[in-house]
Amino acid sequence: MSALEFITFHSAYGKYLGERVNEFMQTYGVRPDIIASHGHTIFHEPQKRIMYQIGDGAAIAAETGIPTVSDFRRLDIMLGGQGAPLVPIGDRLLFSDYDYCLNIGGFSNISYEQAGKWVAFDISPVNYVINHYCRQVGREFDRDGETARRGKIHEPLLEALNHLEFYHRSGPKSLGREWVEQEVFPLIDSYGLPLEDRLRTFYEHAACQLARVVQGGTLLVTGGGAFNTFLTERMQALCGCEMVIPDRQIIEYKEALIFAFLGTLYMFDEPNCLSSVTGARADNIGGMLFKI
Repeated sequence: MSALEFITFHSAYGKYLGERVNEFMQTYGVRPDIIASHGHTIFHEPQKRIMYQIGDGAAIAAETGIPTVSDFRRLDIMLGGQGAPLVPIGDRLLFSDYDYCLNIGGFSNISYEQAGKWVAFDISPVNYVINHYCRQVGREFDRDGETARRGKIHEPLLEALNHLEFYHRSGPKSLGREWVEQEVFPLIDSYGLPLEDRLRTFYEHAACQLARVVQGGTLLVTGGGAFNTFLTERMQALCGCEMVIPDRQIIEYKEALIFAFLGTLYMFDEPNCLSSVTGARADNIGGMLFKI
């Protein structure tokens, strides 16, 4: 897209989100005090202080008439942080009964307390890679990990994936699609493996990377990957943890719940982004408010 096409799309997508909120309110007879919109990340290169999330908050507010907080990541990135992950403050304040909180989506990310500080970071790509290869054979995802379960681990590929430089960095770190497209897809493709073996090897890789962080304790697992039976089996086997997979509502909506909480913190002028997690110079109150 040209810059003009892109910004037009950003505005149109915000209007679309506002229309969907209106439908939701009408269907369920609710009218919230605020809307907190996480948007949809299109660019994420914090080292260049670049990020963009489509879904204009002003358009959402205009369409619904409800105060809308959006663009939660930008200030943190300008403060030298990763702008991600944002969920850990909700993990700390709402889900502190668990030793670790793991979300498995396009990427896996984790948060936990370490030496009196809350830390969090992206672990590895997961569904972003799995779904990419499934789409090549006309499927949207690998249901229950059935395709990967039939495959064999290709040790040279597994070793090469585990030696990627990102995994050996310390401190706050986050991943975006750019890194996967530049580093991961070309590496996997270079071995020319059948789909089953590609996926089986990648599942093992994702489990290995989690095991670098988690050994024992209680692990709350949410996000779409929690439904992938074979993936969670491999993760539990390598981590030796007590894996807690909650009810479907928490699995599917924990992130949405916490973003609503981030919006609430914003409205009460309380920090909603932790520098110990993102690497920013200071905790901050991320977001922009649009109201009529």
